[in-house]
Amino acid sequence: MKLTGILSARQAWPKQMAMPGRLCVLTGLRREVNCVVRSFWLFALQIVLFSLLPGFAQSGSVPPVNRQQGALTLDVMVTDRAGAPIRGLQQGDFTLLDDKRPRGLTSFRAVDIAAGTPAPYIEIVLVIDAINADPLKAELERNGIKKFLQTNGGKLSTPVSLVVVSDSPIQMRSKASTDGNALAALVDQYTTGLRTINRSQGVYGVEDRFQMSMKAFDSLAAYESRKPGRKLMLWVSPGWPLLTSGASDVTTQDHRRIFHSIVTLSTQLRQDHIVLYNVETRGLTGTSIGKFNDYEQFLSGVKSPDQAYPPTLSLQVLAVQTGGRVFNESNDLPSAIAAEIAKGAADASPFYVLSFDPVRADRVNEYHSLEVKVAKPGLIARTRTGYYAQP
Repeated sequence: MKLTGILSARQAWPKQMAMPGRLCVLTGLRREVNCVVRSFWLFALQIVLFSLLPGFAQSGSVPPVNRQQGALTLDVMVTDRAGAPIRGLQQGDFTLLDDKRPRGLTSFRAVDIAAGTPAPYIEIVLVIDAINADPLKAELERNGIKKFLQTNGGKLSTPVSLVVVSDSPIQMRSKASTDGNALAALVDQYTTGLRTINRSQGVYGVEDRFQMSMKAFDSLAAYESRKPGRKLMLWVSPGWPLLTSGASDVTTQDHRRIFHSIVTLSTQLRQDHIVLYNVETRGLTGTSIGKFNDYEQFLSGVKSPDQAYPPTLSLQVLAVQTGGRVFNESNDLPSAIAAEIAKGAADASPFYVLSFDPVRADRVNEYHSLEVKVAKPGLIARTRTGYYAQP
């Protein structure tokens, strides 16, 4: 399947993604091996999408999500350029843009736990990723998380729960607590599981990690959706594989499945007030800094199935699109990881809750970009970058 014309609406893609059939250009035995690899890529992709979307018809249709939409509510974090949270803003300081057009606010509320204002339940979910981290990085993750939990004598201002994702289909979860020392002790008790496949080598390991990462995220999001209030999910991880090398083999049906998965995740994370963050673990050596920014070319909202590719479901992309952040500057020591976790946790309060009535959509799963601007200079507002509207 050629990509000519399909990617015209996207930002620049890596050169290796614009080479149709690149995995099967060789001759002889090597050609057969690469063709098997390409077949495995498609097979793995279909497995994970079907597992996430059991009700999706194989006819290729893209069913609508959230038909009864009503008012949309956004949690908005405002900081200065140094990242310090800003308090005391009023409704008149905000402008909401829906597809670059101003929309009036139907409600406004400032939430500031320190100021004693009424607040919804807020929880920080710390995820230790033993799927994508090698043993050294997994140890780095654990030590960084422990250092964060033991800050301020182990007294946490916001309840924190721990989750370990690994080869095991059963995720290890703790109850939310403000006792950082008790949670740090749990980190030492949790086993991150033994790996049954060597995922550090070869394309098979890449696909395997992507599949398990998506399943783990889907399971965790479903679990957190049963809790009330707002959840800040800080995924301490090198990130999930972007799967850029197999883009030339995505079929029309694959595009539709990926698109429906994107629409479903976007809508559910918004409705359940889940904000995703990625604290990337690098390790001390052997990592190219440049690769940590590859995800940025996939941040644009996916408006139609032909724009949907596996990289648009990556951890970093989902984090930015939910209003969270990607921390990947200097995470090579436990102290650096702890500092980055603290930056994400600072989004728990203060923040602002804005509601508005969306424009009625002309078609099913119509993508709308979102942007919130603050009238005062030097301030940065972060919220979800878009939503999918319904007729």
